Amino acid sequence: MPDANSLYGPLDPAPDAGWVEAGPRVGFFTDTSVCIGCKACEVACKEWNGVPDSGFDLLGMSYDNTGALTANSWRHVAFIEQPRPAGHRAPPFADTPTGPPASPESAATAAGTVTDTGTDPGLPPGRAEAAARMAAGPEFLGMPGAQPPGRATGADTRTDFRWLMMSDVCKHCTHAACLDVCPTGSLFRTEFGTVVVQEDICNGCGYCISACPYGVIDQRKGDGRAWKCTLCYDRLGAGKTPACAQACPTESIQFGPLDELRERAAQRVAQLHDRGVPEARLYGHDPTDGVGGDGAFFLLLDEPEVYGLPPDPVVTTRDLPKMWKRAGLAALAMAAAAVAAFVGGSS
Repeated sequence: MPDANSLYGPLDPAPDAGWVEAGPRVGFFTDTSVCIGCKACEVACKEWNGVPDSGFDLLGMSYDNTGALTANSWRHVAFIEQPRPAGHRAPPFADTPTGPPASPESAATAAGTVTDTGTDPGLPPGRAEAAARMAAGPEFLGMPGAQPPGRATGADTRTDFRWLMMSDVCKHCTHAACLDVCPTGSLFRTEFGTVVVQEDICNGCGYCISACPYGVIDQRKGDGRAWKCTLCYDRLGAGKTPACAQACPTESIQFGPLDELRERAAQRVAQLHDRGVPEARLYGHDPTDGVGGDGAFFLLLDEPEVYGLPPDPVVTTRDLPKMWKRAGLAALAMAAAAVAAFVGGSS
């Protein structure tokens, strides 16, 4: 299957769209290996962009309450539970069910030999009890979900499965089919190389929805217009980081110039391979793929299909030039036949 660049040619999106003084293309690199499923990105996106609430029902045995990218969910954190791959390295602390040993400083403080510490808000600084409670960890404090994967809870070691978490978003494709089919100019390419919907121009035709190879764009019920991630276009214009990346506590969502992110992502994959995680791979980073590379790409720990992503996305409008050419030739042939019939009839 030919790649997008062989069909359309290599593309630097912003200059190609007419931006004379465009800076470097920016985007997202989402490292799913450090995503903790906190949903801070979802909340930050909704709050900053005024996206309506949605998804109050948990879907099955999962914390995934939004289910998919929609007009009312521009960020979606997926939770995927699966058996741990054969040969996968054991999780941290699997052979020490009570957790990692305390540091020398924490152990000394808990033993009462050091009292110049204590950060527990429930006890004054300098008390050995405070240090002991903090050294005991979040389990002692009753915090939900505090135990790392694989740590025992009573007799249940549960090292046979893992959770994959991923914050999905619009890919801001290099060759964006949604731009090709929009009849009103509602969708446009920004000076940052991203793709934005102008909702005040959208006529609700829905062409962009069927054109998107990732199923990202959606129509809002009761509204009819198309909505999706804008990569916080207003924040970019003010020199700020998009809200989701700003809120991510583990830096799973990283924002910056796309070339720098690709280099960083390649280094991260190599690091994970060295650490015994051979299934780590990149998705959407390759400029020679079916969409010319994505402005938002991912580090995955399994096949794309596991995360609900197409394994080989393509520009859905890739055949349009050929179709228009054929339509034009057919129209010329019909016109020629009509002229010939008219001339022949008059003579």
